[in-house]
Amino acid sequence: MNLILIGLPGAGKGTQAKKISQEYNIPHISTGDIFRKLIEQKTPLGRKAEKYINKGELVPDEDTIKLIKEQFNEKDILQGFILDGFPRTMPQVRALQEILNNCNQELDLVFNIDVDLEELVKRISGRRVCNACGDTYHLVYNPPQKDGICDKCGNKLIQRKDDRKKTVRVRIEKHAAQLRDIKEYYNSRGILKTVSAEGIKELFNKIKKIIEVEINDDNS
Repeated sequence: MNLILIGLPGAGKGTQAKKISQEYNIPHISTGDIFRKLIEQKTPLGRKAEKYINKGELVPDEDTIKLIKEQFNEKDILQGFILDGFPRTMPQVRALQEILNNCNQELDLVFNIDVDLEELVKRISGRRVCNACGDTYHLVYNPPQKDGICDKCGNKLIQRKDDRKKTVRVRIEKHAAQLRDIKEYYNSRGILKTVSAEGIKELFNKIKKIIEVEINDDNS
């Protein structure tokens, strides 16, 4: 299965992508996770990306596309993949199609996770991340057992700069306009599936049900 998860920041793409990756044993490629790792390592691309991310802006297309090309070269995608955080612009959509053509691959499904805008602001601004292991928590929906401390490794939880309310609203407004074009494109190809993120626990079951139908159709 070759899958994409799209949606506004904070819609839950990363969480669902990890669950899908584990359930179906396919590589999870997250541009956000990769850029954060490069920022932590203080690489030249990491330092460049940090300037954009801290302002709630997208990393330039050319840098993000190059990153994805490298990931497709490094990972075994013959059994499938799930993309999270890419594509986010129409140039990225076109670049992805070119990459897939070169790999003799095609997309099976694109999931659009739909969430109310004000709910997104609440979700993102309440998010906390472990500075060491990367585990994610939420002050309301998924609080740690001990305030400010990671349950998994005991290190300090932080709020990422791009998760602060002012930055969040900038991110959402910019992404919303670009997302409309991407949804229209994949909908015209007949592979877009919109799922409501209302009821976080039920979201994965909704996605899994759609994937199972696709698998059964392919096998019939």
